Amino acid sequence: MTARPALRIAARLSLAAALAASLAACNAATRLSEVGSGPQLSQIKDPYTQPGYQPVSLPMPTPMPAERNPNSLWRSGSKAFFKDQRAKQVGDILTVLITINDQAQMANETKKSRDNSENMGLPSLLGLESQFKNALPSAVDPSKLIDASSKSSNDGKGNITRKEQIELKVAALVTQTLPNGNLVIQGRQEVRVNYELRDLNITGVIRPEDITAQNTISYEKIAEARIAYGGRGQLSDVQQPRYGQQIFDIISPF
Repeated sequence: MTARPALRIAARLSLAAALAASLAACNAATRLSEVGSGPQLSQIKDPYTQPGYQPVSLPMPTPMPAERNPNSLWRSGSKAFFKDQRAKQVGDILTVLITINDQAQMANETKKSRDNSENMGLPSLLGLESQFKNALPSAVDPSKLIDASSKSSNDGKGNITRKEQIELKVAALVTQTLPNGNLVIQGRQEVRVNYELRDLNITGVIRPEDITAQNTISYEKIAEARIAYGGRGQLSDVQQPRYGQQIFDIISPF
């Protein structure tokens, strides 16, 4: 092996190693920093300052003028005589009730079969069929010049069985008030048990009218709801394939 091909192979190996190292650098550094102490809890931060935070923009109806009753002791829409305890402005807190008990089962079976056959010949072509023997073997019959056939079949079966059951409660913070009065909420909860960290995130848009007198709201009344429940730690890392296997599964065409 000459020096130039050897340098090319070494460069390719170095590039592959650098790519694998860059993919795992962030997570590996975090895991190394948590050796012996377990995963660290995230600090409480202002949602507006987070890199991925984006204000919600939705189609809004025309604002209606508010009707004022200066001589009335009762406020319209209030469930408490003296004060409404429900969340209504940025910074208020309410409790989100998450109760998911879904089951889904689906089975599909598809079969397809096709058999084609085509024959074509030129027994008579203005007398030119007699000249075919000059260009083609003498055994060729002009009436059977082309004979093609094809056959295909496909048999597919699929079966999906899914069962999910989640029952959680999480406090969420009102982060934005939309022009029509709807509220944007965001909640996050982290619980660490030994070396495993459980993380719950929920965001969405709610109507103030759907908030109960106990200052709670059910998850099915949250529009554009995004609920994420997972974890990270030693047990979660063991359940994941190693970095090399993940990279190979991504780049392998077979």
